[in-house]
Amino acid sequence: MKRSIFYISTVIGLTLFQSCSSEGEENKEISTDLISNPASASVEVDVENGPIFEFEKEIHDFGSIAQGEKVSYSFVFKNSGKKDLIISSAIGSCGCTVPQYPKNPISPGESASIDVVFNSEGKDGKQDKTVTLMANTNPASKVLKISGNVIVPTSNNN
Repeated sequence: MKRSIFYISTVIGLTLFQSCSSEGEENKEISTDLISNPASASVEVDVENGPIFEFEKEIHDFGSIAQGEKVSYSFVFKNSGKKDLIISSAIGSCGCTVPQYPKNPISPGESASIDVVFNSEGKDGKQDKTVTLMANTNPASKVLKISGNVIVPTSNNN
């Protein structure tokens, strides 16, 4: 029985090793059919006539923040392009940075905002965080930055 288990384990191990090996690969290039296939793209990007993010401000410094305080900022932007701007995601660099973004298309000339809440609970000192937006713009990503200096309260136990 032990011999059978050893044999099966060896065969599985060799199979996995060979499948991860790059030797014997006939074609290492990615087919351009997938890249240029409109059915494989969720949102089409028109570089010349597409949507354009135009932010009033892309960096915000909260200054000094008391530890445990939640602070927020709204990054206001305008779609200065010629087509609807669609944001597919907004991701904070950590769990303490939570963005909210418009889920509906933003028409050309229309303004909207990305609202970001930073929770300083458990933080200390200089903090630099980001929010990465993915949209049907060119380039497809946009990074917004927030910062602040978290001050830990001193206790007065005299």
